[in-house]
Amino acid sequence: MTAESLPLAGLRVLDVSTILAGPLCCQILGDFGADVIKIEHPAQGDNMRGHGHSKDGVPLWWKEISRNKRTVALDLKADEGAQVLRRLAATADVLVENFRPGTLERWGIGPEVLHEANPGLVVVRLTGFGQTGPYSSRPGFGTLAEAMSGFADATGEPDRPPTLPAFGLADSICGIAASSAVMMALRHRDQTGRGQVVDMNILEPIMTAVGPAPTVYQQLGIVEPRHGNRSTNNAPRNTYETSDGKWVAVSTSAQRIAERVLTLVGHPEVIGEEWFRTGHGRAAHVDLLDEYVGSWIRERTRAEVLDAFTEAGAAIGPVYDAKDIVEDPHVRETQMLVEVDDDDLGPILQHNVMWRLTDSPGRIRFTGRALGQDTDEVLTELGMTTDEIAHLRKNEVIR
Repeated sequence: MTAESLPLAGLRVLDVSTILAGPLCCQILGDFGADVIKIEHPAQGDNMRGHGHSKDGVPLWWKEISRNKRTVALDLKADEGAQVLRRLAATADVLVENFRPGTLERWGIGPEVLHEANPGLVVVRLTGFGQTGPYSSRPGFGTLAEAMSGFADATGEPDRPPTLPAFGLADSICGIAASSAVMMALRHRDQTGRGQVVDMNILEPIMTAVGPAPTVYQQLGIVEPRHGNRSTNNAPRNTYETSDGKWVAVSTSAQRIAERVLTLVGHPEVIGEEWFRTGHGRAAHVDLLDEYVGSWIRERTRAEVLDAFTEAGAAIGPVYDAKDIVEDPHVRETQMLVEVDDDDLGPILQHNVMWRLTDSPGRIRFTGRALGQDTDEVLTELGMTTDEIAHLRKNEVIR
């Protein structure tokens, strides 16, 4: 499949964002064919280049989060750099940024200025708390959103502290949500000819993902305590250790699944109990059910447990680490992970495009590139001369 045949071919996106939501949003758009131009500071580059592990000085996360993006090193604080961005915006469909509110306006490249150059431009503004409100000027990071969304308060064992994820959960949810918002704004642009500002914050998407706790509190005055891996909606639902020191996760959200699980572990007598007929009823007897399921699983290896649950039609999943994910036959066969050729590292394993389209699938065309690798090419496409580009480089506006 050529780049021209991808579903977002012909769409130009300016990625003027850094860790992590904005770059992920733009990665998704690039995966489906958008011409994404990554704007970085000429000297500092994107902080994502320093995040996570590296091999021989090559940042591994960067190779994925910045794939399918051409890189331009441009100092937006400099007047000449801001002028270049205005020219780029005139050729673009979408601009994604995550500076604090007011920063682009201070540099003379706020949405009003950009819309003068291009009335159809969609400007996505990603911040911790949004463009307005009492927290809008605060620094915003995913960790804060994970804390303030109710996620941390609901995560962890009841007698232990609130638990934060060890990865960018809130940022990632926001980035995926932002890619959806972009397509809605573009649909409106196609209908009206007008671009608009998309005001995204990191807090709101993860707050939605956590669930209806605010509604429950408003209607019933209930604030749920932490339940660890258990659920107040059904049981058994937990992680259980196997005889070989591995872990599995069991879920019984459906009544029939709960019946199959208890039959499998040798306690079909509880199925006839009145309390067993609802998820809430089973949750009220969670200690008993966890003991029945947990003791049966503790006597068997993970492979034996998985085989038995699968044969019984009961829902179970192994608790995987990265090695397990890479070696899983379903992950391999369905190409959830794919090897991509990289100029620095050779074949490199990455997550595949995030969803499959039968008629117009996305594709990883190239991995994350060096700082400023495409500066000259992109500026030449703008009609800038060799002398103009040399002047900007001499003044350290570009790299």
